This record gives sequence, structure tokens and C-alpha cells, in this order.
Amino acid sequence: MTDSPSAALLALLGEDEIEMARVAAFLDGLTHVQRVEATRNVGRKPQQRLYRAAQGFAPVRLEELVPPGVGDGKAVRHFGKNSLPAFTQFEKRFCRPPGQDPEAPDELWGFNHGILQPLTGPGYYVARPSPDAPEVLVDYNRVPPEAPSGWPPLRSNEVGLGRFVYGFMIDTLRRVSEHVTIGSAARRGKDLGSWFLLTREP
Repeated sequence: MTDSPSAALLALLGEDEIEMARVAAFLDGLTHVQRVEATRNVGRKPQQRLYRAAQGFAPVRLEELVPPGVGDGKAVRHFGKNSLPAFTQFEKRFCRPPGQDPEAPDELWGFNHGILQPLTGPGYYVARPSPDAPEVLVDYNRVPPEAPSGWPPLRSNEVGLGRFVYGFMIDTLRRVSEHVTIGSAARRGKDLGSWFLLTREP
């Protein structure tokens, strides 16, 4: 009997040494629905190991999070699974701001969509290349100057319940495959021991 995509991915992540090329090839061979299902079944410990293994594997570029063919201000959905005890499924939605080069944007805008959004706010951020590594930083200390059409109203991450979820945070994204990235969260520069997987829609 053939393993399900979820079981097969967990088997790859459970090996003594994660082989990133095999993980990437496996994920690239799945359909979008299969990728989302597989990545949303990866728990805390495998996410931690995958984040470490992904360091230096392949660069993440802003133009891959929002492909050049996507129009300015149009949201690209990244289906997420975090390592928290509850409310583990969410989405990050990225867009390219007006006036940016589609082939090489300087930054992206985005927010978090999930069941807790009415309580915590949308968790707006600005994504930018890391100056220290071929990775992307998702910076909640910066809020876009305007909300694209159809997006939630802008809200600071330093007020209300959102302060405890997004306040003073920066996530670091590393590449796993063409559509999948792995992230780690830090607050005021201190690692939180919290990870998440994102799967970009085709």
C-alpha cells in the first residue's frame, strides 16, 4: 500500500539527517492540494528539524513569494501550519506594492488570515530580504502605508491582543521547495521556539 503524501513527508523529515533535495523533489511532485495536506500534518519537532536543515539549502526571493505575473496589490495565499498548541492552521497573504519591479521587488506587503483575526487583528507586516542571508524577513514592526483593495483595515501590531501575537516580531523564512517555505519567529531579536510551514498557491 502506497503511503499518503503526509506519511511520506513525515518519513523524510524523520530520517537521522534530513536530505533537503529529496524533500524538495517530493513536495514539487505533489499537487497543490496534496502539498497543503502534507505540510499541515507536520508537527512541532519535525518543523524545528526542517528549519535547521533548510539553512543555506536554497535562497528565498520576494519574486517567488509573489510571482512576477501576479498583478500589483493582488493577494497570493500561502497556506500555513504553525507549531503552537492550538489554532495551528492559518494563511499569510502577500502582495507586491504598486510601483515595485515585478522581477525584483524591494518589499512585499501582507497580513495573517485565520480564525483568531477578529480578536488579534490582521497582523500586517512588510516582507523584505534579509541583509545577512538569502532569506526573507517578515517584519511586523512595519505596517504597510495603505491596505490594498479588499484587505482588512490597517491596524498597528502594538495595540490590543495583537500586541501579544504579532508585537515586536520578525519571522525568518527559508526555502524548502518551489512552493514551500519554513519560518521561525523571534520577538525583539529573541528566538521564540516557534516554527511554521507555508505552502504557496500555484
